[in-house]
Amino acid sequence: MTLRRVLLWGALVTSLLAVAGAASWQRWHRPEPPPVLGEVPDFALVNRDGRGVRKADLAGAPWIADFIFTRCGSTCPMMSLRMAKLERDLPRDLGVRFVSFSVDPAHDTPQVLEEYAVSFGAPGRWLFLTGAKDDLFRLSKDGFKLPVDDTSPVDPDEPILHSTRFVLVDGAGKIRGYYEAFDEEAVAKLMRDVETLAPLP
Repeated sequence: MTLRRVLLWGALVTSLLAVAGAASWQRWHRPEPPPVLGEVPDFALVNRDGRGVRKADLAGAPWIADFIFTRCGSTCPMMSLRMAKLERDLPRDLGVRFVSFSVDPAHDTPQVLEEYAVSFGAPGRWLFLTGAKDDLFRLSKDGFKLPVDDTSPVDPDEPILHSTRFVLVDGAGKIRGYYEAFDEEAVAKLMRDVETLAPLP
């Protein structure tokens, strides 16, 4: 074997060891993911583009959820602005998706949700889902364990009371965290927790 070939083989082996070492270091030094807090039940809803979406369609990568409605004049626009910032700030190679569930499906048709989404510059990986009111309220209360109520509004700008938390869901549909949308430290923690759930390269 010539000296040149020996050197080439040596360089190749060194490169492979370096890659394996880096992957091992990343695996061992990665922060622990947050604990499982529950599981999202299956659902069958409609996205802003008219496409049907089920829980299984979100499998394989983490996603961040919230509950909003387009006629909301107070918290929802601010929540959507913060979700839009998360969408911009989180690296795309993490594969994270974003899901906003409407709690006002009688008004929030796919067309209305599409117009709302465009106003926040939402890309395709940010879903806006609508469907039957009973299904959405049950999903919020029983599935995500988040309150929602339209029977006793106290604020004309907020006729439907709902949570202002973001929810982190892993690629298996398990709930991994709740984060107050208007708390900077909570949102920063959300971003750190997302990275612990993203599939390793």
